[in-house]
Amino acid sequence: MSRNEGEQQEPVVVRDRRRIDPETGERRTPAPNGDEAQVAESMSGTLDEEFGQADEPAEQPVDGASPEQGGESTGLQKQVDELTADLKRVTAEYANYRKRVERDRESVIAAAKASVAGDLLTVLDDLERAEAHGDLNGAFKAVADKLIGTLNSSGLEAFGAEGDEFDPSVHEAVQHTTSSEVSGPTVTTVMRRGYRFGERVLRPAMVAVTDYEADGETASEAGAGQSGESTEQE
Repeated sequence: MSRNEGEQQEPVVVRDRRRIDPETGERRTPAPNGDEAQVAESMSGTLDEEFGQADEPAEQPVDGASPEQGGESTGLQKQVDELTADLKRVTAEYANYRKRVERDRESVIAAAKASVAGDLLTVLDDLERAEAHGDLNGAFKAVADKLIGTLNSSGLEAFGAEGDEFDPSVHEAVQHTTSSEVSGPTVTTVMRRGYRFGERVLRPAMVAVTDYEADGETASEAGAGQSGESTEQE
């Protein structure tokens, strides 16, 4: 028996690969036959063994950012916070600097005005004496009134009048008398008016001061009353 006769004849398989069903006329979806499925499976296994299965994707953070991106974001936020703190500190320092400059500027202006007013005090004394003697009249008086009004509007203020309570911080006593008509140290005569500019005293007022002291008759009555009281007690 020959070799061809000894081998079993493979059955003949007829496959209908037509895409249109001749009986229904509908389109058919071709399905892979057993050989094709086997070949595809074998090829898939071969590829898996040769190249290995595909690597699974690395887990990503929940927020969608990688760990490197998260660390970089934290560093940037820290820098933003530091720069914001520096900006606030610089803004506060600049505000304090502006206040200090404005305060110094006002102080310099006030000192300059006070210096000019202080230089004019002798002129004001002359005008006051001229008015006391009746020589301040006409155009001379008009000019004097304008000068005094300008100085007063700038902050110059005169003080010192008869009847004021004596204050050693603003009064300069050059005469001292006693009287029973006053209840305490009182200014009775103003020899030179004092001036202040704002809270600064440019010149104290030169005055005469009178202290309280009982007169002779009152003192005698007081002494007699005390003698009578002592006699009754005896």
